[in-house]
Amino acid sequence: MPSTTTHALKEWAVAVHALEQGDTIMLLRKGGIREVGKHFQVAHRQVLLYPTYEHQKPHLLKSKYAGQVTPVQSGWHPETVRMGSWAEITDIFSVSNESAAQALLPYHIWNEQFAQERFHWKPRQPLYVLLLRVYQLPQPQIIPYAPEYGGCRSWIDLAEPISLAGITPVLDTAEYRQQVDTIRSVIEQFTHAHA
Repeated sequence: MPSTTTHALKEWAVAVHALEQGDTIMLLRKGGIREVGKHFQVAHRQVLLYPTYEHQKPHLLKSKYAGQVTPVQSGWHPETVRMGSWAEITDIFSVSNESAAQALLPYHIWNEQFAQERFHWKPRQPLYVLLLRVYQLPQPQIIPYAPEYGGCRSWIDLAEPISLAGITPVLDTAEYRQQVDTIRSVIEQFTHAHA
């Protein structure tokens, strides 16, 4: 585990909050992922979680989470960003079967409409399922927003490194592994897993 890092993954603030609370360990992605040599790759397997606000859509969230979203105008960004957690992406699955995407509904914060829209956008590309072991920073770090953090990019590097000293896991190892095994078994009913 590194002592500091600048690597960050941008994700809806409501999703970052749910990960930090242990409500979910899953993110679903199509965009912002680099393909190198025809192999799926995540830019970094260990990342800070960077909350974004601009493209959050309450109608694509389960009702429990939809009410947590405060809509903002296009192009709006905060003056400062709260960085409260670091995560290790432990498992990556590619899902090409819409039935598998539907079967994963109990394990993430989005609703059926989100899963369908993600699946049908760029239909030749699979839906990527990322499982994250999340750790809380001992104190949230408030960093200044920088223009290079904007735009529709998933992976960014912060201007200043953030210390990972004293981070604590949101879920203990046994509970995390149990959730991973459950999700893996759901996916394996439909497809072959890529870890």
